[in-house]
Amino acid sequence: MKVILIERLANLGNIGDTVTVKDGYARNYLLPQKKALRATKSNVEFFEAKRAEIVARNDQLHKSAEVAAKTVDNAVVVLIRASGDDGRLFGSVSARDIAVALQEKKHAVERQHVVLPNPIKTLGIFDVKIELHPEVTVNVKVNVARSESEAEAAWKAATAPKQSKAKAAAEDAFEEVTTEGKTEEDAA
Repeated sequence: MKVILIERLANLGNIGDTVTVKDGYARNYLLPQKKALRATKSNVEFFEAKRAEIVARNDQLHKSAEVAAKTVDNAVVVLIRASGDDGRLFGSVSARDIAVALQEKKHAVERQHVVLPNPIKTLGIFDVKIELHPEVTVNVKVNVARSESEAEAAWKAATAPKQSKAKAAAEDAFEEVTTEGKTEEDAA
C-alpha cells in the first residue's frame, strides 16, 4: 500500500514522502496513529494544501521535545523489585514502569517514548533510550534493585572511578603481606 507520511519516521522517510509499506502495517499502525495518509489523488491534494501547517506543527513538536530533552537527559530512575538470589526478577520491568517512574519525577515522558526492545528481567543498571520525537532521543539510567540501600550501593559501584586490574592486584597483595606477619597478639 502506498502512503504519504505526515510525520518523520526513522525507517521509512520524512514528511511528505510517498512510500510503499505492507498493508497490515499501514492499516494497523500508520493510519490509526495518524502518521500517514493513503496515497490517493484526493489525499495528495489535501496534503499539499496542508503541507505548511503539518511542517509547522512538526517544528513546534520538535522544539518542545528538545526543551523536555534537556531535563530528561541522563536522568536516573530507581525501581525496587523482588528477585531471587541469582538476581533474576520475579516479573519484569516494562516501558510502562519506566515511564511512570519518570512521570513521578515530573518528566513529560509517555510509555510510547520509552524504547525498550525487551523487558528488563535482572537486577542492575541499564541504559534506556527515550525517543521524545523522531529527531530527539535521550538516554536515562534505570537502576533495578531489591531495596533503596542496594540501589545506592550499586550506583556508587557503577559510578566509582575504575582502577586498573594491576593496581587492584598490587593493593590486595600488599594487604596480604602486611596481615601475614601479624600474630593474634599484634592484632589485639
